[in-house]
Amino acid sequence: MNEPSARVWTIPNLISMLRLALVPVFAVLIFSGADVAAVIVLMAAGASDWLDGVIARRFNQTSRLGQLLDPAADRLYIFVTLLGLAYRGFVPWWLVGLIASRDILLTALLPVLTRHGIAPWQVHLVGKAGTFALMYSFPLLLLAKFGDTFGYLCHVVGWAAALWGVALYWVSAGIYLGQMARAIRGMAA
Repeated sequence: MNEPSARVWTIPNLISMLRLALVPVFAVLIFSGADVAAVIVLMAAGASDWLDGVIARRFNQTSRLGQLLDPAADRLYIFVTLLGLAYRGFVPWWLVGLIASRDILLTALLPVLTRHGIAPWQVHLVGKAGTFALMYSFPLLLLAKFGDTFGYLCHVVGWAAALWGVALYWVSAGIYLGQMARAIRGMAA
């Protein structure tokens, strides 16, 4: 894999920028109860997340900006979705706290990395899998409001995916913390 470039105007970056621009639209939809439209936007955001990565790798358009935009968009969608679902009573607030505290912890450690001259860690496969599980659990939890068999299945599968996503999310945090500790110990040796 080639080193990420300093390019800004790439197709993957434009896709990520569009995904970021849709966050406020999604927020309005989820908080106002326009659930079908919210699910469509969330699914489009998930598909565009996959698409920008494929294009970046296939056409050698990986960039440092993209490495920042892509996870930022993921985190914003996760945060807005969680807030909307909790606000509307679809998920408990402890789930919001559990997911947000992981991101707060890792963000709080960025100055430690900077102080030691360590580049921020690369996104790990476990973290990607956790994000993916969370991103597909949310539309299911939103669709669980339908009281029929479909709603029940969405509820069960949505919660299974959400809990699996949270577990992977925290396992990836442990991996990142281990990477940081090893890098700092390596510098001291």
